[in-house]
Amino acid sequence: MLQQDTIAALVTAVGESSVGIIRLSGPEAVAVAAKIYKGKADLQQADSHTIQYGYVYDWKQNKKIDEALFLLMRGPRSFTGEDVVEVQCHGGMVVLKQVLQLILRSGARLAEQGEYSKRAFLNGRLDLAQAESVMDIVQAKTERGVDLALSQLQGNLSGMVKQLRADLLELIAFIQADIDYPDDDIERLTAQEQQQRVTALRQQIETVLSSAQKGKMIRDGLRVVIAGKPNVGKSSLLNALLGQERAIVTDIPGTTRDVIEEYINLNGIPLKIVDTAGIRETDNLVEQIGVDKAQQFMKNADLVLYVIDAVQGITEQDTEMLSQIQGRPVIYLINKSDMGIDDSIRQQLASMLDQKTVLEISAQQKTGLEALEKSITDLFFAGTLEVSNDILVTNVRHIQVLEECCAHLDGFLQGLLMGLSVDFLVIDLQNAWEKLGKITGETVEEDLLDQIFSKFCLGK
Repeated sequence: MLQQDTIAALVTAVGESSVGIIRLSGPEAVAVAAKIYKGKADLQQADSHTIQYGYVYDWKQNKKIDEALFLLMRGPRSFTGEDVVEVQCHGGMVVLKQVLQLILRSGARLAEQGEYSKRAFLNGRLDLAQAESVMDIVQAKTERGVDLALSQLQGNLSGMVKQLRADLLELIAFIQADIDYPDDDIERLTAQEQQQRVTALRQQIETVLSSAQKGKMIRDGLRVVIAGKPNVGKSSLLNALLGQERAIVTDIPGTTRDVIEEYINLNGIPLKIVDTAGIRETDNLVEQIGVDKAQQFMKNADLVLYVIDAVQGITEQDTEMLSQIQGRPVIYLINKSDMGIDDSIRQQLASMLDQKTVLEISAQQKTGLEALEKSITDLFFAGTLEVSNDILVTNVRHIQVLEECCAHLDGFLQGLLMGLSVDFLVIDLQNAWEKLGKITGETVEEDLLDQIFSKFCLGK
């Protein structure tokens, strides 16, 4: 599966900057770079992990394109495990395009999405879980997300998986030896000992799975929808949470006609805040599309912040809308509390929203927001967002594999209780062992690899 050709791609963000970097990787990386290098050094004879100053030289047109630095990293001491050259040019798009085209004409091909990380995996520099964490670092929206991805890049999850596979393999070996050599004097495990070992492995995996919700939230964030009827202060609340005027605020109902999406950082957890159109009956086609989208977002939200006007209280329209979000996590926000809340409204709310989280806020005055943040923390994290040194599973693929592994272990345990032959039961253990290997890539199919790495950005 090792790659034989040389690839190149822009690895810095597109746009104007002081520096732009083009990376080459492959057996001919140094040779291709030498073709376009003009300087004092002999690039092909230069030591690994050195920087050579010179010019990018168009050998066909006999002209210099840009002043640049050439960074040499010979394999296997590179990210991909291959010979790697990084060309640091000025960050203008015109010059970078010229340099990349010159590199491609000189013998490299354009890299595919995720191909550098894929080569790092194929060359044994990273296992699959570590490779996936590279993209998690790139896409992290908070410092906590970076810390979690870095933990996986360092091999914390991989180490646990490899230990589980080793324990499973030892158990399989004991059982298989008992099957193959029933009359030989060898160490054997009783059915009770087999049950104890598998149960212990099952509990380890379950402990990791129990962290999946927290880990996934740190990685992907919470989808939070601000909902309510028109002109109750939804857009004002969004602006207050963001600390900037992101949404247009007027006294005219129906101002927000489309959804507005923004991220905020809640103590390390990214919250994807969605401000929706006010839900009401309308003859305006554009506004109705916004209302339909708002209702769809509410159905798919992890949390609904339902805003109620403190002056009007709960209207018939509110009652109808509240029926649509039954069963979803909801925090009820009585907005415009600075204008005063009548006791009759409080009594009405108390009777209708018994045992529900109800907060009084003023989006305009930015009061009550700390209580809102605490309520979100209490609702999803039992009052704490602290991340221990325990392994947190964040990747949906990893969660699915671990759940499938547990199913096979459960099959083995149930078979033992039923008194089935270990000849059949050992297949469940073998399947569990194979499933775990899909996390680290030890038993992964090539089409799955293509699917995983195609989600990476170009240049990674």
